[in-house]
Amino acid sequence: MKKMKLKNVLKGSFIMMAAALLLGFVASCSNDDDDNTPGAGKTHKVVFKAEASAGSNIEIAVYGIDGNPTTASSLSGTTWTSPEITSEAGAYNANVAVNAIGPNASATLKVQIWVDGQLKKEGTSSGQYLSASASHTF
Repeated sequence: MKKMKLKNVLKGSFIMMAAALLLGFVASCSNDDDDNTPGAGKTHKVVFKAEASAGSNIEIAVYGIDGNPTTASSLSGTTWTSPEITSEAGAYNANVAVNAIGPNASATLKVQIWVDGQLKKEGTSSGQYLSASASHTF
């Protein structure tokens, strides 16, 4: 019974986090005036990463650029790295959200967004039920 409650809590928190990210994707598309946007007209190489503390298990990740999210499910282990994505010229933002389960209340989860080989954003979470996200505007 406890495991079912845990799964429901994780699913609920992840759905809320994914919905928030999707709203961010949609909002990023609402500005059609890219002439004054920093980075407009440039492509970028983007990699998303997650690292959880020992004994934790990363389960699902949602990541993407602008309105193109990808879901990686049935993950396991303490680390995860997305494939490298090349953004389209004029892309506005990159987003990532990851869920994990830790062995206890002192567990941690860190997510990162790497752009053109440089760490641009980092998000963290702590506790037994972990949900971390990050967003970067180009």
